Amino acid sequence: MAEFKMPSLGADMDEGTVIEWLVKPGDPVHRGDVVAVVDTAKSAIEVEIFEDGVIAELLVPLGSTVPVGTPLARLAPAGAAPAAPEEPAAEPSSEPAAEPAAEHVVEHVVEPAASPLVRHLAHERGIDLAAVPASGQGGTVTRADLEHATPAPATPSPAAPASAEPPVGRPFARAVPRARARAAELGIDLSALTGTGPDGAVTVADVQAAAAGQPVEKPAAGEELAAGEKPASSDKVAASDKAAAMRAAIAALMARSKKEIPHYYLQATVDLSHALGWVRERNEGRGVADRLVPAAVLLKATALAVRRVPEVNGFFVDGGFQPSEHVHLGVAVALRGGGLVAPAIHDADTLPMDDLMAALKDLVARARAGRLRGSEMSDPTITVTNLGDQGVELVHGVIYPPQVALVGFGRVVERPWAVDGMLTVRPVLTATLAADHRVTDGHRGGLFLAAIETLLQKPEEL
Repeated sequence: MAEFKMPSLGADMDEGTVIEWLVKPGDPVHRGDVVAVVDTAKSAIEVEIFEDGVIAELLVPLGSTVPVGTPLARLAPAGAAPAAPEEPAAEPSSEPAAEPAAEHVVEHVVEPAASPLVRHLAHERGIDLAAVPASGQGGTVTRADLEHATPAPATPSPAAPASAEPPVGRPFARAVPRARARAAELGIDLSALTGTGPDGAVTVADVQAAAAGQPVEKPAAGEELAAGEKPASSDKVAASDKAAAMRAAIAALMARSKKEIPHYYLQATVDLSHALGWVRERNEGRGVADRLVPAAVLLKATALAVRRVPEVNGFFVDGGFQPSEHVHLGVAVALRGGGLVAPAIHDADTLPMDDLMAALKDLVARARAGRLRGSEMSDPTITVTNLGDQGVELVHGVIYPPQVALVGFGRVVERPWAVDGMLTVRPVLTATLAADHRVTDGHRGGLFLAAIETLLQKPEEL
């Protein structure tokens, strides 16, 4: 029987805490389905499964912190009969024995196809999936379908005055990321709720119950943590400690990078007048939500340049370089609470510009909402950081191991520029490369930066 293990969601991750299960024994799952939410030192991550099958057993209860590689669940082969509900956490059924069996089968047959995450969200929101119009392949209900079918947030109840600002001195309310998002949608004050999650964290179910005016049912003692399991320490989950843990994780990884990787640095000044002019033209007549930003053009140029110099794209593991066939651009995103993450835009070199722009917006929004996927955290093959918005002109990055290169972009500034022997003023930007001398040298690195510059002179071909 296959095992679903705690994944490594980055070189800086040694352990993770299961804060939400989105499946239960007997649920069929497919490769790519999100089945759990894992809290790391950096963020809560939605974790996908990479095999088809049927969940046979959940091995790690909520709130448990386990090392990377620990089996989290057992997976029976696809098509296997669902496991008997022998889970201790399974709710005892009060249904009579004879007829319900048949009814149960009918329910399974009628329910439309949907991922575990969508089924879980529908259950939390009290939405009948059978009533949701499906737009996915083969009649699958997608997350977008569910969001569309979710009723608009009710206006705040008179009992809960619309005080957007929490009173000074109000304690920080612990909550899983989706509970925070749902509370914001519904206008629910998290600090007024009693959490039933690990270490008292407010869950989506708590928010839903509060919205419906129902009392929150505390789980029975020991229901969430198995006997002998050590609960996650409150120190570890407090907001301030979370920030400290993230800083420590970043520091440890960067120290490792500087210790293990012989960095070399290159920089090039790039004329952006063509690229910025092209972006302006493309944005004419477009609504704000559909407009391109220059950062998308920089990402696309980087992704295409990687194809020309593939030695900067991949991993240094087991004493050697392993090039990647795909270009998964890691995009450094600063988090609102401090710290940063660098999730991947998959196959960025193949995406049309508008799709790349949409992927960038989606990735940044989900990173800041704590809704990243495990594959996005573990897949980047090269990282790009852009500090131009912060006014930084030059970025000397530190490579994210086991990757072998990092590209930096600074602020766009106007500078005197010679064109055909004439002096003019052009918007320019400094592009930098931090690369691993074990894999490339200055010659190949220089070709890579030159390729970025060349591509940016013909943005219409990106």
